[in-house]
Amino acid sequence: MDNNLAVVYLSIFVGLLTFAVVNVFRQIFKTRKRENALARLRKKLEKEKGTAQEYYELGSIYSEKKVFSQAIALFQKAIKAAEEEEEENSAPIFNGLGYVYFAQEQYDLAIRQYKEALKRKPDYVTALNNLAHAYERKKLTTQALQTYEEALKFAPNNPTAKRRAESLRRLVSA
Repeated sequence: MDNNLAVVYLSIFVGLLTFAVVNVFRQIFKTRKRENALARLRKKLEKEKGTAQEYYELGSIYSEKKVFSQAIALFQKAIKAAEEEEEENSAPIFNGLGYVYFAQEQYDLAIRQYKEALKRKPDYVTALNNLAHAYERKKLTTQALQTYEEALKFAPNNPTAKRRAESLRRLVSA
């Protein structure tokens, strides 16, 4: 009986250890991939003018690393490059810039960028969720609820919009 219990405990321990090791290696590979992309893009953009996509990609990396001043500059370059290239899909760039402003608690600037993203792509659910979240932070509950409901029109199963809209409905009706 004691021997069986020891085997069970050992099996659980080995399972947990395996899970931890797999996750550590996944994180290492993810970080390494991001760092390689960072180095490649920085090197390329130091030598020559980049595309909107390249500036966006590098801005996103800096945003993930929370180096917001550089991310803002790169997103702005991406916007300029997108205008020059007549790039039609610039909504993610404006959304990324909005996210950086939001992360710095500059909600008015974030809202402006999210609205600009939605002007370019009205059914952009991520930008709708982000805009609603910014409204929430500014205590603009009615606008936040309307924006989450707008997101649900485009993506009825959106878990973020569903959860937040339900919460805000309770708040508004209380």
